[in-house]
Amino acid sequence: MHNLKITVPSTEQEWAPPRYCVVVPTFEERDNVQPLFAKLQAVMPDRGWEVIFVDDDSRDGTPEAIYQLMDQHFNVRLIRRFGRRGLSSAAVEGMMATAAPIVAVMDADMQHDEEVLPKLLQCVDDGADVALGTRYAQNGSLGSWAQSRALISRFATVVAGRVNKNPVTDPMSGFLAVRRDLVVELMPRLSLIGFKILLDILMSSPGKLKVSEVPYHFRCRTAGESKLDVNVSIDFLLLLLEKKTGRFIPARLFLFAAVGGSGLLVHLLLLRLMLSFGLSFVVAQSVAVAVAIASNFSLNNVLTYRDRQLRGWRMIGGLLSFYAVCGIGAIANVGVASFLYFGNERWWVAGIAGAVIGAVWNYVASSFFTWRRK
Repeated sequence: MHNLKITVPSTEQEWAPPRYCVVVPTFEERDNVQPLFAKLQAVMPDRGWEVIFVDDDSRDGTPEAIYQLMDQHFNVRLIRRFGRRGLSSAAVEGMMATAAPIVAVMDADMQHDEEVLPKLLQCVDDGADVALGTRYAQNGSLGSWAQSRALISRFATVVAGRVNKNPVTDPMSGFLAVRRDLVVELMPRLSLIGFKILLDILMSSPGKLKVSEVPYHFRCRTAGESKLDVNVSIDFLLLLLEKKTGRFIPARLFLFAAVGGSGLLVHLLLLRLMLSFGLSFVVAQSVAVAVAIASNFSLNNVLTYRDRQLRGWRMIGGLLSFYAVCGIGAIANVGVASFLYFGNERWWVAGIAGAVIGAVWNYVASSFFTWRRK
């Protein structure tokens, strides 16, 4: 029998929960996590803080690099997520996993200046609800960003500023500290879409927040690859749309409908092309429908449901289930439209009602059957 040797802390203070927690979302950041932790150690106090890495199923060895840190440091923790992705949801998941009353969020790529972190935490300690690192206030900068990327960032900042009721100079910042109890309070209102957790918090608050800003210089990534792509822009627009509609209509439904609109265009173009080659209408219509559904499946897989994206052989089963869902949706469309039309409703009212019922069915059913959460 092995005798376990358990070291018991000599004072109750050693058991006290940390006052500060730094949440670091990661996705394939193996070469950055250990240097980042070393930088955090240099600026944070000797005790009373922890760092929680929230990893979205990295395959490059990121979790293993964090485990090495955990073997050596008691204040390093890891949350591994499977089947779901997104910086905002990862950040909040990390916030909900700590007892620290003040939480900070920063990127793993070391583009955020860790020397500013204690200032952000101190601002919340001094009474701010939220403190953010800003690139646009006095003495802040975008560093050596390319001009095109800087213009996109400034445009997004202007757009966000116009719809945000808690105006700040850098609503797109991903470098912030916040009271954890405020995040808990706002949880039912948060959208958790995409990368902009600060903007989500600011727009979700029903009242004015006390916000402090600390300027910093944005740095260039030194290791790993940037995660910025067209999906980030889509997520940003969906976040704004969901906030302005009061979440009565899911943002994902807007994107699903837009993909459906593209499918209609594919359908009509292909139908016209095949009719021009002399095919019968029935054959041309059938092929156009099949291709349009396949097009909608492909676009929804990479856009609407990219956080649940089907890969490999699972795409075949997903496509077949999507055909089945859309087939039932078509029956519902025709049934509702016919019922209304023969009930003396105007043709265009009946047509729109059928289309809406069919679209909503396709969205709900495909979310549950085709792209169900793992």
